[in-house]
Amino acid sequence: MTAVGAVGLVAIRPTPDPRRLALFAMLGFSAGLPFYMFSTVLALRLQAHGIALAVIGFFAWVQLLPTLKFLWAPLLDRYDVPGFARFWGKRRGWILLSQLGICASMVAMAMTAGDGRLVLTALFAVLLAFWTTTLEIAADAWRIELAPTQELQGPIVAANIWGYRSAMVAAGSGALLIADGAGWAAAYLAVAAAAFLPFPILVATAPDRPGAAGRISALLLGLAAAAAIIGAAAAVVAVVGWAVLAIAAGIGLDGRANVTPYVLVLAMLPFVAMALALPRIRRARPQSRLRQSAVVGPYVDFFWRYGFGAIVLMGFIALYRMGDVLALNLSKPMVRGLGYSLGVIGRADGLVALAASMAGVGLGGVLVIRWRIMPTLATGGLFAAAGNFGFVWLAGQPLDETLLYIATGLDQFGNGMAGAIFVVYLSMLVNPRFPGAQYAFLSGWAFMLPRLLSGAGGGIVEAIGYGNFFMLSGMLSLAALLFLPLLGRITPRDAELPE
Repeated sequence: MTAVGAVGLVAIRPTPDPRRLALFAMLGFSAGLPFYMFSTVLALRLQAHGIALAVIGFFAWVQLLPTLKFLWAPLLDRYDVPGFARFWGKRRGWILLSQLGICASMVAMAMTAGDGRLVLTALFAVLLAFWTTTLEIAADAWRIELAPTQELQGPIVAANIWGYRSAMVAAGSGALLIADGAGWAAAYLAVAAAAFLPFPILVATAPDRPGAAGRISALLLGLAAAAAIIGAAAAVVAVVGWAVLAIAAGIGLDGRANVTPYVLVLAMLPFVAMALALPRIRRARPQSRLRQSAVVGPYVDFFWRYGFGAIVLMGFIALYRMGDVLALNLSKPMVRGLGYSLGVIGRADGLVALAASMAGVGLGGVLVIRWRIMPTLATGGLFAAAGNFGFVWLAGQPLDETLLYIATGLDQFGNGMAGAIFVVYLSMLVNPRFPGAQYAFLSGWAFMLPRLLSGAGGGIVEAIGYGNFFMLSGMLSLAALLFLPLLGRITPRDAELPE
């Protein structure tokens, strides 16, 4: 079912395949390992090297790259990776390429761990975000193809997020503990080695194909193609980054500039563009160029099916995870600024965050199977907001490792629950004809506005303080719940029927 108002109806609850659950737990692990390394861990690394808070806030815009994944997601639906696809299929082929890109980017970040040239730090962080996002696009498309209903999605999403969050927390806490003892370069190299481990496992567990010699030649061709593609991606990112920095310098944007007004204008532009384009999209016939285009067709299809209800959906999607994202980049610098050491922060992430996150994900996976989607979304949103308010409470307490554990556990439990529920909800909005592109678009949009604001977060904190910042982010998450009565009334048109 794709109708928003009907996705909560549950009939028969199929038994999940344990092998499939294990596979998607491993894919989640692969994607989760690098995430903190270009977000929270990077923020702490920059802080340790004396980089200004406003500049650290700008580095949160590296996390904007996943919100733009709709730009290249259609390529993953349309093309194969040479060599890898021959034995491992389209989706696995892209996953293998992405893992190699992640490992290469992490090694490059280790080599520039002194942050003497922030331009290089930014370049390799963007590349790490790009390959992490590409892996997620391929894995999400594969998941939607294999599990097209809410009942099937629940267990797979829970397994995937369990793997993702366990790797994310383990990498974050492990990196901090290693950095505390052996330095930042060692921390990035250790996580790079861990990120490479799933690669040989996926290669060894390829679907049955005849001919071992053919498999070796396909692997060698895939490795050669991967080297060329990774190098080309690095060159493209470098050129685009140089152009962006030149434009920013030309209009006077630097570490001292107030970028918040620019951010808010950029955040409103997509809503304005959608409103202007919708009348034409709604009139488009099935054979029109708009709907048949390989580049924009998958996205036009979403707006064609939901009409002006799509604007309501996009508003809700943009706000639902707002608090989580705003807290992510600045929660650790806040905790560090309160006086907690890297070792204490690492122990909190390792001992508490993983268990709390797994519990939240598990409960979220159960709720989407047993409850209708609207009360499930409301429950997840309330717990996610509570996690932000936990940091407000922590900021007013004396230094106490136990209190840090409580705040961290509350934050991770709420994030895990809301994340699992939200992934299933977005998956049910997707047209199965375009799983990779449409899910990439929706999940990317979900984090575009909060990550735009996150980049200005350093300046906002300097103006209003950490406590007010986290209070504001929690209130924004609660604001998303005001959309729920409207969401239940939105249903899609049948995309196969002409108007």
